[in-house]
Amino acid sequence: MRDQTGIIIIGAGGIVKDAHLPAYQIADYNVIGIFDMNLEKAENLAELFKISNVFKSLDEAIRYSNSSTVYDIAVPGKEVFNVLEQIPKDSVILIQKPMGENLKTAQEILNLCRDKQIKAGVNFQLRYAPFISKARDFIIEGKLGEIHDIEINVNVFTPWHLWDFLKNIPRMEILYHSIHYIDLVRSFLGNPMKVYAKSIKHPECENLAQVRSNIIMDYGDFIRANILTNHNHGYSQKYQRSFIKIEGTKGAIRIEIGVLKDYPKGRDDKFEYILYDENDDWQEEKINGTWFPHAFIGSMQELFKARKNPDYIPDNSVEDCIHTMAAVEAAYISNQKCGVDPSSLEE
Repeated sequence: MRDQTGIIIIGAGGIVKDAHLPAYQIADYNVIGIFDMNLEKAENLAELFKISNVFKSLDEAIRYSNSSTVYDIAVPGKEVFNVLEQIPKDSVILIQKPMGENLKTAQEILNLCRDKQIKAGVNFQLRYAPFISKARDFIIEGKLGEIHDIEINVNVFTPWHLWDFLKNIPRMEILYHSIHYIDLVRSFLGNPMKVYAKSIKHPECENLAQVRSNIIMDYGDFIRANILTNHNHGYSQKYQRSFIKIEGTKGAIRIEIGVLKDYPKGRDDKFEYILYDENDDWQEEKINGTWFPHAFIGSMQELFKARKNPDYIPDNSVEDCIHTMAAVEAAYISNQKCGVDPSSLEE
């Protein structure tokens, strides 16, 4: 049955075209209108996805909204606060990640949502990818035992030219990509005690602040959580990889993330697991759906729940996601200040 909650999309960029709108089509969500400062972009998406209303201003979009509207704000992080200032009180909103460009702005967004009693979630959609949902089922059912190791390893070639807004901004790889993995680790293990990070440039991407990162999320003496990314491995696809590995005391899961290889075309995902009590070798399980676009259904679904039930707190609420932004901020501070010069220790 078609959900009658109406979505108004603010922004008509590539992520809306490639993920938001395809996901909403799959879920049969009702998109009632779209606005972008570039009217032609909004009109093109409206025609492609059969959206009835193209608004010429944000004010026009707001006037068209009603008590069942959910706003999908898909603008760059630096523009989120200004858009939120214009959104009416008591609204329900999905904010495209990141939650601002730094922790200070994220806190301002959180405070604004509190002041205006806006129920807002952040689109950290990797939490809701079908292969992550399956992994979470394994964990909830106790199949993996006690989780003690999470590794995320990405070694691909990413076509950064597809996102012009990323050029010449001070923070890039962690804020716009590895933030997903930081949020994912948090969703499994909670908030880390410390974060260590180094994020660096590449000679072929001088206009991008960083394209490679090493991140350690510290959960004490028995849990390892490592994120390793390299987006400039352009040496054919033979050794490209993008996987999430979760190890527990009773078993392990390895997820190959296909969308990051040969992006945006992508390749197939692979979900594999091994359980000490059931099998002595890795087994593969077919998962229906993938990160792009299917995970975007889950992000919006949380806000639909909040629109229908005033007491419901979205899993991806700004109250939770502020902790992801704090971990990202810690990573950038670590990138600037941490590290010990070995020569300083020599006598």
